Order: sequence, then structure tokens, then C-alpha cells
Amino acid sequence: MEIESWVLFLVALTYLGLLFLIAYSADNGLLPAQLIEHPAVYALSLGVYATSWTFYGSVGLANSSGLAFLTIYLGLTAAFLLGPFLLKPILRLCREYQLSSVADLLAFRYGGRATGFVVTVFLLIGILPYISLQIHAVTRSIQVLANETASNLLALAFCLIIVGFAVLFGARHLTPREKHSGLVVAIAFESAVKLVALLTAGFFAVTQVFGGFSGLQSWVDSNPQELQALYEPASTSLWSTLLLLAFGAAFLLPRQYHMTFVENQKPSSLNTAYWLFPLYLLLLNLPIFPILWAGKQLSLQVSPDFYVLGVAMVLDKGWLALLIYIGGLSAASAMMIVTTLALSYMCLNQLLLPVSIATNNPDTNLYRRLLWSKRLIIAAIIAAGYAFYLVIELNEGLASLGLISFVAAIQLLPGVIGLLFWTRATQAGFLTGLLGGATVWFVLLVAPLLFDAASISSVEKLTRSLGFKGIDVWSIATFCSLTVNCFFYTLVSLLTEPSAEEQDAAQACVSDALRPLSGLVIARSPVEYVNQLAQLLGREAAEKEVQGALDELNMTDTQGNAAELRLLHERLERNLSGLLGPTVARLTLRGNLQLNQAGDHALTESLRAMETRLQTSRVQMRGMTKELDDLRLYLRGVLHELPLGVCSVGPKGEVLIWNQAMQTISGISDTVATRGKLLELADPWNQLLEDFSASSERHQFKLHTSVDGSNKTFNFHKSSVQSPAGTAGSTAGQVILVEDRTNIDLLESELAHSERLASIGRLAAGVAHEIGNPLTGIASIAQNLEYNSEQVSPGENSSDILQQVDRINAIVKSLLTFARNEPSVGDDREVIDLAECVEQAIQLVSLAEQAKNLKFDVMVESPLPVHANARQMVQVFVNLLSNASDVSKSGEPIVISGSPVDNRAVLTIRDYGPGVAPDDQNRIFEPFYTTKSVGQGTGLGLSLVYSLLKDHAGNIRVDPSIKNGCCFELTLPLAQMQSIQS
Repeated sequence: MEIESWVLFLVALTYLGLLFLIAYSADNGLLPAQLIEHPAVYALSLGVYATSWTFYGSVGLANSSGLAFLTIYLGLTAAFLLGPFLLKPILRLCREYQLSSVADLLAFRYGGRATGFVVTVFLLIGILPYISLQIHAVTRSIQVLANETASNLLALAFCLIIVGFAVLFGARHLTPREKHSGLVVAIAFESAVKLVALLTAGFFAVTQVFGGFSGLQSWVDSNPQELQALYEPASTSLWSTLLLLAFGAAFLLPRQYHMTFVENQKPSSLNTAYWLFPLYLLLLNLPIFPILWAGKQLSLQVSPDFYVLGVAMVLDKGWLALLIYIGGLSAASAMMIVTTLALSYMCLNQLLLPVSIATNNPDTNLYRRLLWSKRLIIAAIIAAGYAFYLVIELNEGLASLGLISFVAAIQLLPGVIGLLFWTRATQAGFLTGLLGGATVWFVLLVAPLLFDAASISSVEKLTRSLGFKGIDVWSIATFCSLTVNCFFYTLVSLLTEPSAEEQDAAQACVSDALRPLSGLVIARSPVEYVNQLAQLLGREAAEKEVQGALDELNMTDTQGNAAELRLLHERLERNLSGLLGPTVARLTLRGNLQLNQAGDHALTESLRAMETRLQTSRVQMRGMTKELDDLRLYLRGVLHELPLGVCSVGPKGEVLIWNQAMQTISGISDTVATRGKLLELADPWNQLLEDFSASSERHQFKLHTSVDGSNKTFNFHKSSVQSPAGTAGSTAGQVILVEDRTNIDLLESELAHSERLASIGRLAAGVAHEIGNPLTGIASIAQNLEYNSEQVSPGENSSDILQQVDRINAIVKSLLTFARNEPSVGDDREVIDLAECVEQAIQLVSLAEQAKNLKFDVMVESPLPVHANARQMVQVFVNLLSNASDVSKSGEPIVISGSPVDNRAVLTIRDYGPGVAPDDQNRIFEPFYTTKSVGQGTGLGLSLVYSLLKDHAGNIRVDPSIKNGCCFELTLPLAQMQSIQS
């Protein structure tokens, strides 16, 4: 059976016309939106992966490689199983930064024009053989069906039709934000046609050639060599090689990147594609072995690549042959349309615009120019593929050209994996690795194809001469090229330092978090953006792009504060990235509308911009993103309501965070505080916080100051914040905690006063006795004056009376000084002599009845200067000496010694009482802990001593080496002796 070539051409024309109609209907709303946006349609559109190589060549590859041919689909399945970790992050980057091709993606991460240029040129060279393969498959299918050599004019006509379709439905829009719905639906329809055609062919192969599945099983049983032929190649290196190549091709081939990421309308659709697309490929490959075995059973005289057509011809089923022909046409046309569209984005953004945008005439329509440039590029790419088809005579089967392109695409895998997971990678490392791998690829695969009549066997001869025996050419080429690529990629990246731009992009690639934006916009209004962009893009394009960005941000052209303009700048860069590519977009904005990276309030405004962006996008958040933002809001609320003052400052001293407690403590609102630096705050906070921020101390306790006429006491704490980039030694500022302890100080003062009054109460009997003695003396002198007024001179009696009065006055004055209740502030500290404080304390303690018969041995060097509050130091010694007197027996000494040791004053108070048990030595300074009997102590005395000494940067401990009695050791910082106040 034969089919006339003109019939085949008419069928092809009719079918492609049907595709035009489907695409037109989808683009113009004639098909329901629910159908167009359905996840199943998206998953089917990914079937562009199944080219004529799959449709025809899978049978040929199964014949030569056995079960290893399945790896072409198992590798892709593995990539989709890893989708949440591999595909989803790339989709996020593509959508958020408007990256319309794999070249844009790599140029975004590895920066500069060189990256995009090299990737684009390399992929053009690598994919051209694949395009020519599609043309070859169509012409060969016509040759098989018509039993005549297909005219090159038919191939040219097919290419022209593909150009028309790609231009009309693939080049309607310029940016990834505007999806080609008609193209997606048409490609999904073609995928369905391919599946129906292959399954139908497989069904007739089983039922008509073998008489059913039982007949097929009988044939397999009687031909065991056929099963053996399937298993043998699977045990070679080809299995793992094809698996790796298919894994990379799943998202690195331009057509797969375009359909998976650029044409994705809903990120959730990718979740359906994770399982539906591999299922589609499984169904597509079910009939491959039945068709292969049917061809062998029928002893077809055509290449195994075209057994699927040969079976239909032998069965004399013209309609089936036409259905299979249409399926092959679908496979070839879908690949050519999407591939040329994807390559046109690359060429436009990475080759044409970087050299032509600067010369753009502002009076021309930029959009029209870009559209026509894109259309011409599409035509040029298909023309180049047609030229390659004319030059190359294929002798080794369809799989050969396909695998050459697969090995080319896999050279991008190290760069993409590094993009997602390795922030240390650099542009130099990526380019060096890619050029090294591409060189090996060209030498081993492309050069023999060009210079040895397309004979892949010539490559095998070359590799055998290099010592590679028993290994297929694809494994050798893949292993050698990837090894060279990865080696130089890693080595050069480690030897070079990433630029600041690369570090910024690296953080965006490895993290879902929104990046803190650095720098302030120099432009003062959206109108200035229009004026500056008009110089390059033209007035019409500039106004449209700026207005579009304003609409997306719900802003007006009158808004001009720094945070809003920073948002506008970022949005414009992303939108222009989709229009012009990331390289040109970056150069356009940074050339005319730079960011002031050194702006004093850049980080503050950037954080505000980010906060605004998060608030405006919350309605679009779903799933984990929404949960993470809820967590962010919760943590921000915790920080805001924290009962400690929190002040965060940037590296230039600008205030970033000023929480509610900080507003209450300082009386400064967060709006005012975050407008400037620490030094721009109101007194006294400007100097207090600036001095503490600049100091080397991480903690400062009991800083006394006057706020609004009131004495206040604060504790300050701080910690450095690492920069997001994680660069060693790099900090993003500080976090300062401010604790208002004024009320605590008042409570401690009241506690100390109560303790002093309690001490006076314990001294009351002794005080009465001490005052009674001089009063008795005064009474006796008065009686002597009455009875012996003439014998004793008045002057002598007056002197005795004054002496007794002075004695009473000293006792009362000591008690009043000790009992005085005054709030402690920093200014009441002065340089004092501890020896004098000890003497005053002994005088007070000696008033108590139980201390009458005790001996106080004082061996304190004088002067022993410290900077302290004299009254508080007296209280320390009174408490310690009172405790010592309570446990000492009559006549036992209490030894007080003191001397300077290494810039510190060291005093010891030793008694010979029962001592302190080892278990109690670490607890006696705790509040309310006492070793005395119930009713004899509150447990606050030693706690107060400990607190007062700590406030003076001192310390107290029990000397554990003393076995007989107890010895307290006190230390305080020494002061200058000449400063002691008289």
C-alpha cells in the first residue's frame, strides 16, 4: 500500500490548520478558561518532550539498546519525582524574576553579559541537530508512506508552516507574564494525538500481527533471543548514561524549560504534573516493544525507526497509517515550534539587545521592534535547522542526533545544580567549566558528524584509539565532557571570589525568603523614571512600563517616598527582565537610575519596602508561604510587645527597629526613631545608645540618667547581627536591649532601708544604754553644780557637760546616717576609705547587747580607697559584723583585715563560731534563705550584701578553706588614693 505524497501534504496542511484553529480559539476566549488553565492541559503540554525521536526513534533505540531506551523516560521521571526540590525552586525564580529562558536563569545567577552570550550560542549549536532531526523524521515518514524520495520542497513547506504558527501563536507576547494560552492548548492537543496514535498502532500490532496477547506471548517464548537482546544493553554503561541525560533534559532543554516554567499559569499545576506527566510517558511507551516485535515478525524492509509506519502499511490500513503520520507530524511540529520560541527569547535577550539597546531610537515603538526581531529570529533558527538538514546526511538513526543535543544540554547541569545549592560558585567557574565541557562535546560528537559523513561510528573509532574499549560512545562523551566541566567549575569557583552582585543573586536562588534590598533610589519620583527610561526605551514604552509597575504595586505617580520608589525600582527591574532579559534590564536601570548604596537610611527604607511588599502580597500567599508569613507576623508581634526595649541598628548606625517598650522607656515614637541614626535621637538617648553601641562592652549595668526630670536606672545589653550573606567578619548591625530597672532599684532601696531599721531595732537596747550613760553623767554634773556651785568652776562643769552631749550626738548621728532612706543614684558615689566604713560599722554593731563582750580586731590598711556609696558600704559591714556577733561567744574575737591586691581591695571578716555548712555556702546569698532558727532571721541580710557589692562591681564569697568558724571575703575595685574626699 502506498499513499500519494500530495495526499500526505494535504493531510499535514489540514492538521496544522486544525492546530491554528485550536490555538486561535484558546487565545480569543472561544474555549472555556477552566479548560485552558486545567492542570491536565499543562501536564499534557509538557509532552513536547516526546519528539519524533520518541514517536519514531524509540522503536529504533529499543532495537539497538534494548531496555536501556526506557531510561530516556525514567530519567525524566526521576527529575519530576524530585520536583519539589528541583523544579519548584526554578519555577519560583522564573516567575519572581521574569526569567524567560535557561540562558536568562544562568545569566541572572552568574551575572554579566558573558554568561548569557556563551549559554545561548552553545545551545544554538547544540539544538540545531535536534531541529534538523524533526525535519528529517517528517520527510522520511513521507518517503516510507509514498515509497518515493521526499522532495526538499516538502521539507521547506513544512518549515514555512512551522514558522507561521510559531510567529502567530508563539510570538504574540514579549514577556513571561503574558502566557501563550493558544500555544499551550495546541501543544497539549498534539500530545494527546501522539498518545492515541501510538496506542492505536500498538493495539493493531498485537491483535492483527500476533492475533492477541497470547499470540504475542507465544512469539516471545519461541524467540528467546529477542528478550536476551533487550537485557544485554541494559547491563552496560549506556543505561546510566541515558538515565543521566534524560534527567538533565527534563528541565535543561530549551523547550522543556519554556513549557515547564515560562508557560506555567498556576504554580499548583506543577503538583499535578509531578505524577501525570510521567504517567503520560509510561502510556506512550507501552506499545514500543509490541511494535518492534511486530516489525520483526513481518520482516519489514524499513529502518526500525519507522516500524510503526511499516506495520500499518503491511496491514493495509490507510487510515491507521495517516493517524500515525499525523502523530509523527505532531511530535516534530511541537518540538520545532516550542524550541524555536525558547531559542528566540535567548537570542533576543542575550545576543541582540545587549548590543542594540543603546542605539535604540526613542521615537520608535520598542514593542513593535522587539516583536519583529523575535519573529525574524524564529524564522532564522528554523532556516538554520533546515540548512543543517540539507548538509547532514543521517546514516545512524534518529536517536543519534537527539542524543547529541542531550549531551549538549547536560553541560548546563553543574551550573543549575550550583545555582540552587552552592552559593560559592562564581561566573568564572561556570564559564570555564561550560567551555571545557562544550569543547569535549564538540570534538567527540559534533566534529565527526560534520567531517565524516555523519558517521557516529567514526567517533567510536576515535575513542577506541584513545583507549576506551567496550564502552559506548555516548557514555564516553558524557563522562569526559561532564568531568572536565565539573572539575573546572569547582576549581575556578574556589579560586575566584564572587562579586557582590553574584552573592546577592546566589542568596535569591537558594532561599525562598525575600531578600533585604540594599540602597536608596536616587530618582525622586515615578515621573523621573519615565523621563530616564524614555531615553533608551522611548516615551511610549517607558510610560507603559512605569505605569504597569505602579498598577501592580497599587501606587500612583505622585508617590515618591524612598520606600515606595525602592519598590518601584525593584518591580521595574523584574518586569524589564522579562521584556529585555536580566542583563539588559539591570544595565538599563543601573545605568540611568542607580541605587545609592551608601545612603544613610538605605537599609531602613529597604526593610520598610520589604514589609510593604509582604503586606500587599499576603492575599496571594498559599500553603507553606502563608504559614511562614503568619510565623513572621507572630514573631514580629512578640518582638513588638516584648517587655524589654529593643533597638536594632544597621551597619551605619541607622535605627531599624524600635519596639513598643522602647517607645515607652524613651518617649520617642518608632516613626521618629527609625527615620535617622542613633545620634539623631533626642537627649539623652542619642549619647547613651551611641556610646554603648561604640563601646567594646556587651553589657552595662545600672546606668543612671535623668529622663524628663526623673532619675532613671537602666541595664544595657547588645549583640552583633551577622549579615545575610554570611561573609566572615561581616555584620549587618547590632541589637540593643534596654531594661528599665528604676522600680527595681526603688524596691531594693526600700529593702535596704527596712533592713537598716531592723538592725536599729536590734540595737535599740544597746542604744538606750549608751545614751543613758552620758545622760547619767550630765545629771551628776548638774547635781554637783547645785550643791558645789562655789567649789567647782562653771567652766569645768560646762566642759564635762559638752563632752557627754557630744557623745550622745555621735551616737544619734550614726543612727540617723545609717537609717536614712534616700534613693541611690549614680552621682552619690565617691571615693571613700573602706577603713573608715569598717570603723563606723563597728561603732554601730557595738551598741548591741550581744556585742558588748566581743573583741573586734581591725587590721585594715588605711587608706583603702574605693569608688562607692559610703552608706551602702557601712550597711554591708554592719550586716556581716552583726551576723558574726550573733554566732560568737563572749570574749571571742572577730577579725577584720583588708589590703589592696592587684588593683582590688580585699577584706575578710572572720569569726570563730560554728561556721557555715558546705551545702549552705552556695545558697546563703539567696533571698530568704537563712540558717538561723525560725523568727531569728529573714534571710535578706546576706542577699542584700551580695546585691550591693555586685552593684559596685564587687564580689563576696565564703572561704571554704576555713574549718574553724567562718570567713567572708569581699573584693571591690580600687580607686585612686588622692581622690578620697575629706
